[in-house]
Amino acid sequence: MRLLLIEDDDRIAGPLTEGLGRYGFTVDHVRTGAAGLAEPAAAPDLVLLDLGLPDMDGLDVCRGLRARSAVPIIMITARGEEADRIVGLELGADDYLAKPFGVRELIARIRAVTRRAGAPAYAPAGTVEADVEVPPARQTASGGQVLGPLAISRRTREVHLDGREVALTPREFDLLAFLADDPGTVFSRQQIMDSVWDPHFFGPTKTLDAHVAALRRKLGDPGWITTARGVGFRLTVPGDHVEGTV
Repeated sequence: MRLLLIEDDDRIAGPLTEGLGRYGFTVDHVRTGAAGLAEPAAAPDLVLLDLGLPDMDGLDVCRGLRARSAVPIIMITARGEEADRIVGLELGADDYLAKPFGVRELIARIRAVTRRAGAPAYAPAGTVEADVEVPPARQTASGGQVLGPLAISRRTREVHLDGREVALTPREFDLLAFLADDPGTVFSRQQIMDSVWDPHFFGPTKTLDAHVAALRRKLGDPGWITTARGVGFRLTVPGDHVEGTV
């Protein structure tokens, strides 16, 4: 997935470009509004737009981009006033993220915006295509995700399996929700640690294996989380449930 980052502060742009690159994004970085409005050699899939640019207001850049393209736009800025958010959204921005923010939060916003826009889902770096069929995730009336007999509600942080609640620790829930974001995709151990724990986590990676083992035990079937040897883990629906939905 190709992103266009319009940000004049290299102290922000550098780490942001590096962090997004670790998740498989290609980031084209420009420092001015004029450069952002110039016709790119390769059209971006999404624009990350700072409002405080040196040559022009980011709101004008947003207006110019929207006049010629439906590319998703996420504003990233230190301006936190409600009026700026409202104006930006009315001009056509798809989301608004106030500085400071973490890379994980930005990626979550990117995923949400691209889903709403109907763009193809990106494959994070280090993932491989699944060689098993996984039924598409469905949404419940309350916004929960349903995979076969498994229902995950991120709003209430509850998990139900065959109608019964599964008691998970906060970290176990975060791990399950992360894998469920893209069922069937293999996520590397490093990706999982960076996203569910923290990019600066220095503890033993065996903690991931312990949490995977706990989830398998609580879900009652090790087939829910399968291991890609030498790569990482993926969430799948055990074979006897593949056709079932709730």
